[in-house]
Amino acid sequence: MRRTRSLVMAALLAALLLVSKFALDGLPNIELVSLLILLYTLEFPALALPAVYTYVVVYGLLNGFGVWWFAQLYIWLPLMAATWLLRKTHSALLWALVSGLFGLLYGALYAVGYGALNGGPAAGFAWWVTGIPFDLLHGGGNFVAALLLYRPLRRSFSAARRRAGL
Repeated sequence: MRRTRSLVMAALLAALLLVSKFALDGLPNIELVSLLILLYTLEFPALALPAVYTYVVVYGLLNGFGVWWFAQLYIWLPLMAATWLLRKTHSALLWALVSGLFGLLYGALYAVGYGALNGGPAAGFAWWVTGIPFDLLHGGGNFVAALLLYRPLRRSFSAARRRAGL
């Protein structure tokens, strides 16, 4: 029964990532995916990776598997690793800083895959530089979202984990 609960919870977490992504798609680089992945890593460490990769695959199925999609295979791992290393911290400000920094670095991380698939380091660097204004929006949006939503969402996910018996 516990395995079934875990499977269902991972699917629900992936669905929440997808819904949050589509709900804010009209805003330039403003998203809740980073904050949700951070919280999943804290509250559902065994389910975070399956939830994230289910989201990545479904997002690709819905939007196509273009060159942009391949970065999704690695881009969330640094955020999850940083979260895991800082998991003992309960400061909303620290988590807002982590989320904001990830948003700022998102374009640079993405440029690695872009360059590898589209003409080398110069192409990746050019893509990153042209996207810096969006990275600034991304970092600022992530910071504000985490600062406002970290505590209420953390309480909600903690309660959900306990109720599910995970």
